[in-house]
Amino acid sequence: MHFDKNEYMKLLTYILSNCYDKPHVGKTVISTALYFTDFNYYEIYGEPLTKETYLKSKKGIIPKHFNKITEEMIEKNKLYFRKEPHYHTVLHRYYLKQLPDIRYSNKKKNLINRSIRHLITKNATNILKYASKDPHT
Repeated sequence: MHFDKNEYMKLLTYILSNCYDKPHVGKTVISTALYFTDFNYYEIYGEPLTKETYLKSKKGIIPKHFNKITEEMIEKNKLYFRKEPHYHTVLHRYYLKQLPDIRYSNKKKNLINRSIRHLITKNATNILKYASKDPHT
């Protein structure tokens, strides 16, 4: 199973385009949304969508290629990164330079939307509690 960089970038872009207006969504929420989308896809189709490797840490679920891919997207002027104060913490926020036209099949799009819909409404603290209850993490 080899990491699918293009699919990963596409999924990351899709997730970012769906949470750009959520002031509480930073790296932790995005990373967790990537994980659950991949895992839900795996449960249905027998392989993860992006074939990413996820690591568990005190800070939550960490996608192995996240930093490398986001740095590349920043260099290609597709993303903007900014640290923003948010109550008692600092969020690592990623913004798309322009909203993309991402095309997924209806089946795939519905699965992704179901996977991320409730996750992007949570802040980092709540999403870490949610992820810690998942027996697969």
